[in-house]
Amino acid sequence: MKDIDDSKAPLLDHLIELRRRLLWSLAVLALLFFAALYVAKDIFAFLVQPLLAAGQGRVIFTDVFEAFFVDVKVALFAALMLGFPFFAMQIWKFVAPGMYAKEKRALLPFLLLTPVFFIGGAAFAYYVAMPWALHFLLGFEGEVGGVQRDALPGVGNYLSFCTRFLFGFGAAFLLPILLMILERVGLVSVEQLKKSRRYAIVGAFAVAAVLTPPDAISQFMLALPLYALYESAIAAIRLTHWRKGRSETLSETGVEEPAKNTGPEAPPGGGGVGGSGPI
Repeated sequence: MKDIDDSKAPLLDHLIELRRRLLWSLAVLALLFFAALYVAKDIFAFLVQPLLAAGQGRVIFTDVFEAFFVDVKVALFAALMLGFPFFAMQIWKFVAPGMYAKEKRALLPFLLLTPVFFIGGAAFAYYVAMPWALHFLLGFEGEVGGVQRDALPGVGNYLSFCTRFLFGFGAAFLLPILLMILERVGLVSVEQLKKSRRYAIVGAFAVAAVLTPPDAISQFMLALPLYALYESAIAAIRLTHWRKGRSETLSETGVEEPAKNTGPEAPPGGGGVGGSGPI
């Protein structure tokens, strides 16, 4: 990619480029949508596995069109998830020409890590958080005042439950990347992040209350990893600063960094087995 000084363009060219990126993104979204619609029932069968593992083997629909629209929503959900790396790359290709080469080198690793963290958050939601939440919520079944209370989740409600968990956890797991980008551009410092731990705890539970269903188990399942990610971001920033300071010190003193994986270090005195004189 060229530096910003070599890639100046008028506003009209930027608008044309934006339209081209949007059209490509919409075309890929449409292609993925129709492909996912063909296997929508298989995708929904995968999504209901946590519900089946929690002991609920039946879902219902009370509206004539509900099952059809659930398949459409499943296909759109799958298209957005599968197309996320492509959409992020289109955003990068539109924004990158307006950045300096140094800024590109600084932000590109975070862009590449974004899908990894998002998928990690969605996987945590599917394999850990959702089973715990479903076991807790379905535990309210039983007899109440002589009346049997049964859980009969609707397909539309369960799909909304899944998407809130998967998108919520996926977006929340991007917190370390967001904090490192903010620190890299100078909007926050590691000292400010360390002093704001109490606010981070409150913020983690507030975000969990918005992104998860209204039960304590689900909120704790998101708030605790969210705060752990906050601490991991602080540790990663401190490690980055330490490595940067170490490399600057070595460059100023003219000392090269020692080679890695070259065996054990030599002991003081040269590392020979014996001396130069007689034994």
